[in-house]
Amino acid sequence: MKTTISKVNEHVNDTVTIGAWIHNKRSSGKIAFLQLRDGTGFIQGVVVRSAVGEDSFEDVKKLTQETSVYVTGTVVEDTRSPLGYELQVTEVKIIQEATDYPITPKEHGTEFLMDHRHLWLRSKKQHAIMKIRNEIIRSTYEFYNKEGFVKVDPPILTGSSAEGTTELFHTKYFEEDAYLSQSGQLYMEAAAMALGRVFSFGPTFRAEKSKTRRHLIEFWMIEPEMAFMDHNDSLELQENYVAYIVQSVLKNCKIELDTLERDLSQLEKIKAPFPRITYDEAIEFLNNEGFDDIKWGDDFGAPHETAIAESYDQPVFITHFPLEIKAFYMKPDPENPNVALCADLIAPEGYGEIIGGSERIDDLELMKQRYKEHDLEGPAYQWYLQLREYGSVPHSGFGLGLERTVAWIAGIEHIRESIPFPRLLNRLYP
Repeated sequence: MKTTISKVNEHVNDTVTIGAWIHNKRSSGKIAFLQLRDGTGFIQGVVVRSAVGEDSFEDVKKLTQETSVYVTGTVVEDTRSPLGYELQVTEVKIIQEATDYPITPKEHGTEFLMDHRHLWLRSKKQHAIMKIRNEIIRSTYEFYNKEGFVKVDPPILTGSSAEGTTELFHTKYFEEDAYLSQSGQLYMEAAAMALGRVFSFGPTFRAEKSKTRRHLIEFWMIEPEMAFMDHNDSLELQENYVAYIVQSVLKNCKIELDTLERDLSQLEKIKAPFPRITYDEAIEFLNNEGFDDIKWGDDFGAPHETAIAESYDQPVFITHFPLEIKAFYMKPDPENPNVALCADLIAPEGYGEIIGGSERIDDLELMKQRYKEHDLEGPAYQWYLQLREYGSVPHSGFGLGLERTVAWIAGIEHIRESIPFPRLLNRLYP
């Protein structure tokens, strides 16, 4: 019977056939150990000379890395295996023999591995990262479905910027100018006015010439928008969401976290509610910590975020940023119009901002004023203004960067490993 490595627990003591690749192998005398992978997981196949015959055993000893095979054998329990099972092999059929596979078990430089990203994905570590990414995606849909959200897909080609920035990829849309989306937020606000609670999950693009380990040119964002929810309501949803996906990974990706040697104690602390500090408090803290370079009105850089995060075991919200350094649509605090009802969520362990969100302006006249201040009075933004004209309500939203979140939960150093095919400042291949 055919099965997959992930389902061998359903076939203990049964004879099964698995389509797989040779990840690695070693042999000693009368026994060969095959490290097999099939995309769903890794398992060890034990080949005994006396069980398969002399000729077959010699063929097994010649198997090369990444050769594709059908392996038949009996599933047995093995407490020494991370999977808990191994395969006692009785037959190996070669599908296609791989020769001179470029990524060997030795050390390779980063640029070499990035040039071979299409093959590097097969390694145990990269496999583990992609499985964790998948679990975050799966649990995201689960969370928002439970919370009564509707999935809405905003356009990728847009006629304007979501945040009034110039860091956009320009293209021609027949006779018009168009841009690759940097956020679906404005469209999600329109969807929220129709459907109440909505979320999008799609690619976004930033033409930002940054080479830091936290930045990608193309990345994926989860962007919920909620009608009739204020700033505090939104913060509660954010912390519940982040705690939910962390706990889902802890529950369903034990093997992958072990493969990455992730410190589970750090993740086990992630439970709502999260601590909150204001921007003013953050500036005071940084100044007391010796960061004399930052003053009120400045945005935070990576060293500032890291210093703040190191004071907490949990992710921490920084709230009420100066209005002048935030996007035009953010609602001013009625008690202090110089700051916005907004927050960034900073991940622990130096991973930086993973969420940015705010309550949105719902007053038509105030939005008209912000349009003038940000020179947004052209036709491209008129539809967005109309959302305040016809049945405006208090509403809030936020965006979570998937790749930064994957990097944090997986405990990996570089964000480039958190997406299958990263697009970087100097990389469009493969």
